[in-house]
Amino acid sequence: MLLPAKSEVRRLLRRYRLCERATVAAPADLASRAAFEDSGYTLCVLMGERTPREAAEAARRYLRTDLATYLRERNGRIRAASVGRRPRRSTSRTQDSRAG
Repeated sequence: MLLPAKSEVRRLLRRYRLCERATVAAPADLASRAAFEDSGYTLCVLMGERTPREAAEAARRYLRTDLATYLRERNGRIRAASVGRRPRRSTSRTQDSRAG
């Protein structure tokens, strides 16, 4: 797994937080909202997470720990999230086919 340089993660996390504050301060400003969404997306891609909040948390964890600890925690989180999950089957389709 390739991981980004900590300096790059620090820079992008700082940019994300600045854009977040600007968007909260002026929610109607479309330029600040676009910058916030762009910085969130970039952080998601960089950290391999689905949402900007998860990416920001992953960036904070990555910056505060050493590489081995971060990878151990990340692998544990991924395994814990995937264990015991099965896709749910829709019951409405099954009931419709029985009725006809």
